[in-house]
This record gives sequence, C-alpha cells and structure tokens, in this order.
Amino acid sequence: MNVSYNWLRQYVHHDLSPADLADQLTMAGLELEELTPIGPALDGVVVGHVLETAPHPNADKLTLCQVDLGSGDPVQIVCGAPNVATGQNVPVATVGTTLLLPDRKHPGEKVPVTLKKAKLRGEVSTGMICAEDELGLSDDHAGIMVLAADAPAGQPFADYLQAQGREVTDTVIDLNITPNRPDATSHLGVARDVAALSGTALQRPDVAIPEAGGAAAEQVTIRIEDPSGCHRYVGMIVRGVTIRESPAWLQQRLTAIGLRPRNNVVDVTNYVMHECGQPLHAFDYDQIAGQTIIVRRTADTHSFTTLDSTERPLPAGTLMICDAEREVAVAGVMGGENSEVTDDTTNILIESAYFDPSSIRKAAKALGLQTDASYRFERGVDPAGQAWAAARTAQLIAELGGGEIVPGMVDEHPMVTEPRTLDLRLARSHQLIGVEIDPDTVARLLTAIGFTVVHKADGVLRCTVPTYRPDVEREVDIIEEVARLYGYDNIPEPKSMPLPHLIPHERAEDGLQRTVRGLLAGLGLREVYTNSMLPAATATAFNAALLHGGEAGDAVVETLNPISQEMAALRPSLLPGALKVMQHNSNHGQESLRTYEFGHVFHRTGGSTPYVPGYAEHAALLLTLSGPQHGKRWQDDAPVADFFDLKGIVERLLAALRLEGVQETPIYEAAAVAAYHLRLEKGKHYLGCIAALPQALAATHDLKHPVYYAELNWDLLVKLAARKRMPTYAPISRYPVVERDLAVVVPKTQAAGPMLAKLRQVGRPLLQEVTVFDLYEGDRMGADQKSIAFAFTFGADRTLKDKEVDKRMQTALRTLEREFGATLRT
Repeated sequence: MNVSYNWLRQYVHHDLSPADLADQLTMAGLELEELTPIGPALDGVVVGHVLETAPHPNADKLTLCQVDLGSGDPVQIVCGAPNVATGQNVPVATVGTTLLLPDRKHPGEKVPVTLKKAKLRGEVSTGMICAEDELGLSDDHAGIMVLAADAPAGQPFADYLQAQGREVTDTVIDLNITPNRPDATSHLGVARDVAALSGTALQRPDVAIPEAGGAAAEQVTIRIEDPSGCHRYVGMIVRGVTIRESPAWLQQRLTAIGLRPRNNVVDVTNYVMHECGQPLHAFDYDQIAGQTIIVRRTADTHSFTTLDSTERPLPAGTLMICDAEREVAVAGVMGGENSEVTDDTTNILIESAYFDPSSIRKAAKALGLQTDASYRFERGVDPAGQAWAAARTAQLIAELGGGEIVPGMVDEHPMVTEPRTLDLRLARSHQLIGVEIDPDTVARLLTAIGFTVVHKADGVLRCTVPTYRPDVEREVDIIEEVARLYGYDNIPEPKSMPLPHLIPHERAEDGLQRTVRGLLAGLGLREVYTNSMLPAATATAFNAALLHGGEAGDAVVETLNPISQEMAALRPSLLPGALKVMQHNSNHGQESLRTYEFGHVFHRTGGSTPYVPGYAEHAALLLTLSGPQHGKRWQDDAPVADFFDLKGIVERLLAALRLEGVQETPIYEAAAVAAYHLRLEKGKHYLGCIAALPQALAATHDLKHPVYYAELNWDLLVKLAARKRMPTYAPISRYPVVERDLAVVVPKTQAAGPMLAKLRQVGRPLLQEVTVFDLYEGDRMGADQKSIAFAFTFGADRTLKDKEVDKRMQTALRTLEREFGATLRT
C-alpha cells in the first residue's frame, strides 16, 4: 500500500525523515517494500526580481532582462517568453542547475540539461527564467511563471512554494500490509503507529456527525435484506453539487499514491477511503429509482455492467446494492454504470457500509475483480467507522462542489459490533517480552493506537480494544502490540539462556542433499526456487505422460479457494517453474542456462498416503541444461549443451549417491524425442526421466536453444541411496550485467596471463569477469606484434550507469598501456 509522507504528516507532526520513518514502521511490523521520492528537483532555482527589460538587438522574439537574485549584483538573462515584464518576481534557474527540458530531437521526451553561461544571438545569458512545465510543476508553457509581489529575491524557490502551502516534492512509502492489520490500510491507520512511535499526538480531522434521521431519512429509504452480509449501511445526501476538476492539493494527494484524479466527487471518495480506510461510493441520487436502496443477494446467475463499462456474469448469491427497480452496484467491489456520477450530476447519495469480509472475498474472486474497496472489505473495515467516513465525505463534497448537505442521515445498523475488553497482566507482559516496561509507558503506547486503558489493582490494565483492530482477541495480542511499539531493538539480550542437553545430529537425507548441492554447483549448475502454485491449465499441460518417462500422471490437485487464477493448482512437476526462470534469464541476455531445484510435487491418488487421504506429494529434483556450456573464449566457439551432457551429470549424481543398477529405457512414443527420452528405473521403482523438452513447449518460453531436463524422485533416491555425507550456493543478481570488449596491440612475447591478472585487480569491484576471446597475428600486426582482445563483464547489486563502465574501461586501457606497452587496436 502506498503512503504519502506529506499526507501522513497532516495527521501526526513528527521530525522523522522518510527513511527513518520507514525503518521505524518496518520494526513495528509495517514492512517497507520501497521508498520513492517524487516531484521535481528544484536545487539551484531561486526567486528573482526583474529590474528592467529591453528588446534583444538581434532577435525580435527575445528580451534582455536585468534580474536581481538577492546577491546585490544583477545578472542579465535572455528570455523568450512573451509575458516577461519589468517589476515581476519570477523563478530563475541559476548557472549549474539541472532541469528536465524537452529533447530537441524527440520533443515528446524530456532530458536532463545543466544550465551554463551562454551567448544567445550575441548577448550573454546567465541563467533561465522558467515556465511551470520547465520546473515540473505542471504542463503550462504559455509563459514564464509570475510569483507574488512580496516574493523575496534570492529565496530558494522550493522554500517559497512551501511557504505558499504548495507541496512540490513528496516521498511515497510502499508498505507491505499483512492480512491481520486491516487498520493499517489507510493514512490514519499508519499515523496511529507513527504517533505511538514518535510520542506525538494524533490529529484526526474534526467532522460533525449528524444524528440519524432528519431530512435525509425522508429523502432516501435504505433496507437491508441480508444483515449477515451487510451489518451497517449509512447514507447521506448532498444537493446542488457542481461536478468539476478537483483542486490541486487533492489531485496531488491522489497522484502521489498512484491514483488518477477524475472529478471532485469521485476524488473525494477515494481520498477519504485512503484517509481512514473506509471504502465509499457516490451514486447519482436522481438515478436511484424510488430513492430507495436495498441490500440483497442475487437469486440466479445473470450479467451486470460495472463502472468500467464491462458486462460481468454475477453468480447466484452475490451481495448487491439495488434500487426500487434494478441493481446499481456489486456490494463492496464496484458500482454500476447505470448510477455513476457524470458531468450532469447535481445531487449525490453517499454510501458508507460495512460488508461481511467473506462475502466480498467470494464475489471479488468470482468476478476476477479486485478493487481498492474490495481489498479493504476483504480484510475487515472498522464496523463503527461508517458514520464518520460518510460525514467527512459529505463535508468535502460540499466544500469542493459548492453543494449543500441535507441534514441528518440514514443509519441502518442490524448487527452492532461491541468493543472487546481484555485484561493485561503486566507480570505476564514482562515474562513474554523479557523486559519490565513502566505501566504508564504501556498505557501511553496503547492509548496512542486507540485503546482505552484503565489501571486496575495488582498490576493489571483493563484494555478496551478499538473496533478497527479485529486481530486483537487475547491478552497475548495486546502484549505483542506493546512489544512492537516499545521497539524490539530496545529489548536487551539476556545475560544467559538455557540450552537443551541435546547434541544435534544431521538427518541422513540432509547430508545427501548437501552432497548433491555441492556436486551440482561444482558442475556449473545454479539452484533455483520456484512457486509451488500454478494456473490449472499449466499444471494439466505439464502432467502429460510423455514429460514423465511415460508415467501416466494422476489428476492435478486444484485448490478450493485460489488467491488468483495464476495460483489455482499445485504443481505436478518442477519443470514449468524452471522454464519460467530460464525464460527470464534468457530475456536478460543469459544464454548458458544450467539450473537445478529441490521441491515438492503433488498429485491426487486413489491409494493411502501419510498426509491427506486421496492426495500424495514427494520431493523431486529437477536438472535443466540449455545453450552454450560456457561463455565466449578467444580460441573456439562454446559448444551447446546436449542430451548427453545432462545424461553425464545424472550419472555423476547417481554415482555420488552410490546408487547402482539403474536401468535406462528409451521412450519412443513421439518421433520428435525418440531415444532422447530415457526412463530411469531400479527394480520396480520408477526413479524419473532424462529428456529433451518438446520443441512446442520450448517455443512458448522463447528459448533460443534446445532444453534438456531430468526430473527425479528425490525421496526415492534418498531411500535407495547408500548413505554418504556434504555446501551451498550464491544467488544470481537480479540486475543486468554490462559487457564490453577491448582489443590492444602488444609485443608478441607478452603473455596474456599477467594482463588478465592486472585487469581483474584494477576493475574491482564492478568487474565480474574478464577473458581473452581473440588472438590475432598477421601481416597487419608486424613481425614482432600481436593483437589480444578481452571481453569484460561488469555488474553490481544495482543497475550500472554507462559513465561508471566507461571510466573503468579507460582505466583498463591506461593500465595496459603503462605496464605492458599496449596500444589500442584501431
């Protein structure tokens, strides 16, 4: 979930930098995914005062401006804007400032340009008077930006904007919200944790919540026919609204967290949802037949057109919002096209409801549609927060749309959720956390996140849990809250701790796995780890008998309630995951692909199993080869891996396990594979197969070279292997490498080895590998000279810049020239 740093400070005024705030939130259980600064960099841009202007002597459309930058001596700037005039205060990018300006060759793109002192048509220009688009503030390029008359010359432009209440930079904090923290799916929810961590008070917006009834209850009727699916439904009305573009501050808030502004009404509902976590919906009141809202379930399967103009099939039992004649929204998921707010809308009906999480989850998955609203309803919104959210929404719509709130509201509340009350024993808290925390500190931390705490006798705190924390059910849950807010890093390590009187012994199968890992790593294979969940169609395709040594695969295991269609079945083979890994690496320029994976595979069975009846699983080992066996070499082309290379690796593996007497049976079911598909058996036991992947499957994964694989039953290998014992591996960087070549001329007597050693030394830490890929001796070199060509591979745990690589290549060339008398071959 995206959280705006500036938006968050609206509710809790802390002094933490974005990075420090993200660290503290991570330690408190709201894990940071990514920290992204947004907005233009305005370093070097200052407020300037135009002292005088004069026509450019050599250009009709240019103006000479004498500009005071607050330093005492005015500077001359040549300006081409038609609206520049004497006496104006303007933003000026000084010499040395870098701006994103349109590319002359590609006007639709922007490139960084560093301003220099220049001559324009014979006149010196020291800086640039800027338009809004040149500063990244908007797309306006009609003229230069004119500031207020009291703007002080020389003030940094960013400070000036901040003083005007205009935010131009922000930081987006992307948090990974765990399913047990529905309260943290909003800025106010995160702000509660920040308030506790920083010791600063939470400042929630003041909202006047109307009493139920009044004129609003006379103008709309709400009826809940399924109270188990809808515990509460609040409706408010705003009349006389003008639909228009939202103000800049609201657009900035939404854009910062990745939402596209639409209009003032829709933007307000999104704003309030991300503010407090309560999803809302705005209906065109005049499109609601009979001014009646009914919450009920569908009786049969039929279609419904949602706001995105898509006709969706509704399963029977889907919770719907209806008016007196028709359905107008899928409850908790998305509104209908037939009642949406348009440019002609003047009267708004606001929906703020609590829907049962399981009902919304089933509907969203059945429709294949997850929205910001369903994301929150599925986890559970605050069952007591509907009235506040509706009133807040009505207040903002009236302010931004010029409307009038109809007094009162409709509040249908068939199921009331009462706050839970739990006792917290401080002695128990001390025992579990490992440190004695002052009772007042415990009370302060819990109060900051919305708990009501009352001190009782005998070291007990009576805690009333806020309704937006459904995950806090027991005393130990409160203790966990205290521990994470107190800070795990503030809990001292114990001076001593008990250890069990046991000598750990490695299991035989673990030793065998270590042995095989070391062997395969030594043979150049890299270990991968892939997801055990697949689309059902993929699982079925890779369950074919031909892929498994002719063994007829049992039925695929499908999940009852898949998270998505991409995770609808358990894998019957490790092969589809490995092919995705190979495709990813091939797309990033890696042609030599040699991988292995240990993992479990699953299938249905009619026999008895030690796990779930009717289902079976076993550990498997998959080996894959494709492409050149090694990188470029100067003396020959790298041979491409073939079936027999993989067969040799499997034989080495079986030898390492001291597994003898394995029979190899060719499979001839398809002419395309013929003898390149071996079935491995030992006695009556099917161990696995070594095979060439069918061309059709390889083609679907965009792999350039033939793919060979061996999939083995690891559990069976362990069972049959003679016991033996044994290292690990380093993961491949997810960032691309940069390859460069360099050819130099050296004396014929110069050996390449010392040159390679020196290049490896000066190329650190970015140089990953350097090899000789070409040697040339001939008439063009002279009798006592030769040409040696080196291939360089650079990489790091980040994306490299061309300047970094160019610098190291220049260093490499200078080193060869200085120490080996080399010259660049041209």
